[in-house]
Amino acid sequence: MSADRIFEVAHNDPIARDTYVLTLNGDTSDLTTPGQFVNVEVPGFYLRRPLSVADWSAGELQLIYKVLGQGTAAMTRMSPGDQTRIISGLGNGFEITEAEAPLIVGGGVGVAPLFALARELLSRGQSPQVVLGFNSADEVFSAESIRELGASVAIATVDGSEGTAGFVTDALPSRFDYFYACGPTPMLKALASATEQPGQFSLEERMACGFGACMGCVTNTVDGNQRVCKEGPVFSREELAW
Repeated sequence: MSADRIFEVAHNDPIARDTYVLTLNGDTSDLTTPGQFVNVEVPGFYLRRPLSVADWSAGELQLIYKVLGQGTAAMTRMSPGDQTRIISGLGNGFEITEAEAPLIVGGGVGVAPLFALARELLSRGQSPQVVLGFNSADEVFSAESIRELGASVAIATVDGSEGTAGFVTDALPSRFDYFYACGPTPMLKALASATEQPGQFSLEERMACGFGACMGCVTNTVDGNQRVCKEGPVFSREELAW
């Protein structure tokens, strides 16, 4: 159940190159599972910005965003005490599945929701292996916080400045029986081609309304076009027409 609520900025801190964590105080009761997203009102812009939820607790919300345009650049100027409206509890999120050897894969800003996912798996007695991909070492974030949870984390960077040189598909473990993935579509398609195991993909698409009315974020599935913001953003491997 989504709702439009007022949140107050507590912190807005850089955590990697062009990447920030925005911490807000407000009602988070609409959030129920890792992988959901919110739509954030940015002063001076008509369309809200859809952002994955990095973490939440009672009364506190954490969002990780990367500066990619004027809207996210304006977000860096949001200061403690500022108030903004947020439509919370959007999207379906990940469906936690019983697995002996789960794998979590993330790329770029798609890493944002994976801390909460790793914590949820660990709370259920599962020990995920985690592979995170970035362009370079100065873009890496969330790796240490996920390690502190107790999960094994491998990093791949395109330029080889940290971890494995290459892409997430170059750093996959030899054994896993289920995966959860979030990142840009080329990365997700490469992962689909490199694996046979079942899993879930959280898609990244440009969005306008964020709640299914405008049909601006459809993706092709075996059941026809589906809205990433409404039926997704998480789809099982079997659902996607890749």
